[in-house]
Amino acid sequence: MALPQPFESDRLRLRPLQAEQDALPMLALLNDPGFLRFIGDRNVRSAQQARDYITQRVLHSYAVNGFGMYAIERRADGAWLGNAGLVRRDGLPGPDIGYALLSAHAGQGYAGEAARAVLQHARTVLGLHDLYGITTPGHTVSARILLGLGLQARGQVQLPGMPAPSQVFATDGAPPVA
Repeated sequence: MALPQPFESDRLRLRPLQAEQDALPMLALLNDPGFLRFIGDRNVRSAQQARDYITQRVLHSYAVNGFGMYAIERRADGAWLGNAGLVRRDGLPGPDIGYALLSAHAGQGYAGEAARAVLQHARTVLGLHDLYGITTPGHTVSARILLGLGLQARGQVQLPGMPAPSQVFATDGAPPVA
């Protein structure tokens, strides 16, 4: 399977995740308090489970969709900051722009910069224009990022497999979420 190509922004490099290389930082991200609070517990507690998570969810998405989540690395020093990319979700008519940072790197504009890079990549390289974003209701930081990308608030929806309703955002002209 050919991996998607990496892409960059001013401060960041987004590259395809790899099971061996990214297992430990992914394990840290999936158990980060912010991830657990705003995204949810993926029940990944070991390096092997993190490798399996990357293989079964991320690498599978690359193979099936041609896109997925990417490791976010700071260009200046190669530090692993989190992940960002596109996710296919049941209940959404198009891909969802997702992003998550380790708490130590939050509040520095990295999530917004990564999300802008993902949006640009989706449009110019993948040819995708109908894009969505979801947040936990009340997660104002994430909502500001999506609004800053030009997505519009579309209300709340209960997506299949999600424990609670999500706030939905979409690009202009994207079909409504049923």
